[in-house]
Amino acid sequence: MSVSSTTKAIVDEFRSRPTLRAGSLITTVFGDAIAPRGGNVWVGSLINVMADFGINERLVRTSVFRLSKDGLLDVRQVGRRSFYGLTAQGARMFERATQRIYGEPRRDWSGNWCIILLAALSTEAREIVRKELRWLGFGAIGGSVLAHPSPDVVSLKEVCKRLQVADDIVVLQSACEDDAQDQALRSLAQKSWNLDDIDQRYAGFVQRFRPVYAAVRKARTLESRLAFQIRTLLIQEYRKILLRDPLLPAGLLPSAWHGNAAYALCRNLYLAVYADADKLLSDCMETAEGPLPPPSPSFYGRFGGLRERSNG
Repeated sequence: MSVSSTTKAIVDEFRSRPTLRAGSLITTVFGDAIAPRGGNVWVGSLINVMADFGINERLVRTSVFRLSKDGLLDVRQVGRRSFYGLTAQGARMFERATQRIYGEPRRDWSGNWCIILLAALSTEAREIVRKELRWLGFGAIGGSVLAHPSPDVVSLKEVCKRLQVADDIVVLQSACEDDAQDQALRSLAQKSWNLDDIDQRYAGFVQRFRPVYAAVRKARTLESRLAFQIRTLLIQEYRKILLRDPLLPAGLLPSAWHGNAAYALCRNLYLAVYADADKLLSDCMETAEGPLPPPSPSFYGRFGGLRERSNG
């Protein structure tokens, strides 16, 4: 199959979904493409490229307005044109997401667990904290007890500070006394994460994008608009699964975990299309000062090094 036909298949599948998640896809475009290139863009540029995904002008304008209301974007008027850029809050959120999406899977593990005790919180506050920490991968091993083997400590502190619960919860770093207790804790914790569902989602991701990668590898040239569509839907679908994935160390995952194949495929396909997709961004995206600036140096650290791998 050609790049054109395989790309059309994944775009058509996205467009055929009962509910087009316009805001979610625009969030992906901002995080993946616009944030590393200055973080702001003319809304007309977004309208232009989002049309290929079946998202019309009304949906684009409604979505960026809602993202502004959520504090992730702000708007700047220049004449009759509206330019949307990341707020400080939005920039921090995308920076954390970048580390999660483009970083390598965790391999090593010390054997210690991070245990959080919520008993001192009110019922309402406890539920809010449980929900927030679930996004960081924590699993509930009791009504007031959460656990994770290797959490993002910086994000954990930020969440506790934002929710104003840092002085009301107990955070412990602990290790089991023997192998039997360690196995018991592993079994108890893994019941808190629906790993089978996540594994199936990773398997579906591989099945969806493997033909695209095969076609891209065979192609002599790649049209920039197709490259942008591939790159955007690739990160969109991968990001959606990562939001559910607790990112456990390899030693706590099933032996045939499809997340490993999904990461490798996402990395390899991204390396194959990112440069051509960037050409579209340079040609079609505008800021109030002119074209988008080049990507920041940190952009090239994604997936272990874009320049090095793509030139190798």
